[in-house]
Amino acid sequence: MAVKWSRALPSVPSTVTVIKDSAGRYFASFVVETGPEEGLAPVTPEVGVDLGLGHFAVLSDGRKTDSPRFLRRAEKRLKKAQRAPSRKEKGSRNRDKARLRVARAHARVADARREFHHQLSTRIIRENQAVAVEDLAVKGLARTRLAKSVHDAGWSQFTAMLEYKARRYGRTFVRIGRFEPTSQVCSACGAKDGPKPLHVRQWTCAECGAVLDRDINAAVNVAKAAGLAVSACGAQVRPGFVLAQRDEAGTHPKPHPTTARQAGIALLQVGEEVKPASSSAPGDLLDGYRAALFVPFTAVLLASALSAYGLLRRPRSRVVARESRVGTP
Repeated sequence: MAVKWSRALPSVPSTVTVIKDSAGRYFASFVVETGPEEGLAPVTPEVGVDLGLGHFAVLSDGRKTDSPRFLRRAEKRLKKAQRAPSRKEKGSRNRDKARLRVARAHARVADARREFHHQLSTRIIRENQAVAVEDLAVKGLARTRLAKSVHDAGWSQFTAMLEYKARRYGRTFVRIGRFEPTSQVCSACGAKDGPKPLHVRQWTCAECGAVLDRDINAAVNVAKAAGLAVSACGAQVRPGFVLAQRDEAGTHPKPHPTTARQAGIALLQVGEEVKPASSSAPGDLLDGYRAALFVPFTAVLLASALSAYGLLRRPRSRVVARESRVGTP
């Protein structure tokens, strides 16, 4: 097989692996022996990178890289290609050809995204001695309404390229925690202004009056947090304690039976004689008699009301059953 090499191999390959992907393309993987990697010349700049959807990457020096959105731009072509296999008979050669066209269309999108990541990551590593990024919760963001845009951006692939290229060429790569308040802290004075909705792209600090771009301010805070190895300007990194609900606060001891002393009843001491109860006045006896009559009368009224609305079941009579039992021999 005639092969046109873009560059010479450093040594004779010991193993060759041929791979065929779903789009029908063949790739050859060679295992060769190489010497130590030559590092890049040291440079001074250190940069923080803030990743997003509107702008794919915003650097702390103010440079912005627009998001290419490869999947969004190829959606119409992909929809047309994906409808073709459903019109073909299953198991036919035409269906296999249509499936290959769909796979090649998706492969072109993935290749364009990977090439963009390679070019941008190589440029950032060459121009900066240290690179800091934020550890984003990509899996959590992929479960929101922005899932397609998050997958289209490919942040995980890009940060993985930055990491291995920094290790290969002698650069410093730092990941800061995902709970760092990069969008809430003023990069000029360090005041924490609280969370802001996504449509706020520019805000003014209430403490120092600086007008801040949301993305550039976040990139600067990423760089500061990576250089200090703590939260930017002493801001809180981890979520604080949450106040307990009213029914959860405090302890809940098990209920104990109320004693006579707690109920206010005097206890009989040793050797103390029991005093007879004093005779009650006629008025007191009359009040007690009225209370004794009032309780049964209230119960009768309640039972009548419940039975009127059908909420109270009367016990079934057993008189007939008893008479039948008596009458049988």
